[in-house]
Amino acid sequence: MKKVYFFVILAAFLFGTMEVALKIAGSDMDPMQLTFLRFFIGGIVLIPAAAREMKTKKTKIGTQDLGRLLILGTICIPVSMVLFQLGVDGSNASTAAVIFSVNPLFTMILAHFFAGESMNRNKGIAFFLGLAGIIAMMRPWDVQAGNSISGMTFSVLAAAFFGIYTVMGKNSVVRLGAIVQTCISFIMGSLVLLIIMIIMGRPVIAGISDDLLLLLYVSIFITGLGYLAYFIAIRYSDATTGSVTFFIKPMIAPIIAALVLGDIILSSTYAGIGLILMASLININENRKLR
Repeated sequence: MKKVYFFVILAAFLFGTMEVALKIAGSDMDPMQLTFLRFFIGGIVLIPAAAREMKTKKTKIGTQDLGRLLILGTICIPVSMVLFQLGVDGSNASTAAVIFSVNPLFTMILAHFFAGESMNRNKGIAFFLGLAGIIAMMRPWDVQAGNSISGMTFSVLAAAFFGIYTVMGKNSVVRLGAIVQTCISFIMGSLVLLIIMIIMGRPVIAGISDDLLLLLYVSIFITGLGYLAYFIAIRYSDATTGSVTFFIKPMIAPIIAALVLGDIILSSTYAGIGLILMASLININENRKLR
């Protein structure tokens, strides 16, 4: 179990630095450009682990699988992750980090309607606690300096679409493997985004030299090794234990944002974090019961 805890904490720390790193890099780079580069490079980093998983599971990927992975990648990268970057750019890093952490709750609701996973009283409580936490973070009655309604709305939409990505991938991930599905969908989704960028005339590699080290950190360590650590934790335990990563992240990210960027943590922020953590804990316990 020590190995499991190590990888859970490592993934949570890497993910906890994500919004701060993206906030800094996003001040100089186009949001589509940054999203494309970090997921394309991150997907490449996952290739060796994905190849090992395919060999172990003796996975064969057919035409239908590639079509499904293309759809998953398109929902994740050009939609969810571009919205996520816009959310980071338009709000405080701490706010974006905590709001996006509610994506498992969107997954829970969507799975009820589209994956046949029944809702119960505890899951309903978790969803409304998470919703209350989002409202406390957004403070629509008195928006905190550094936040904007549009930026926070982008973060909520990013979490919702990531929930769709998760639900749509639930069936295929069992057969293909989590690392394989993530790796291929990241790369295919990035290539779809690249085509969109070329059509729109967005920069692809122009101007990245000034933020190259930060870009490599975001791509290799956060997007590549962060997800790999998360999947290794799941491999040596289960998906519910691995999801503790996203329970820890909302506690780490605001601290890092306050130390590095000077984000001010208001009482409503603490309330929002607390509500979302309570919702996440209930969700984790319900998933553990189900498994």
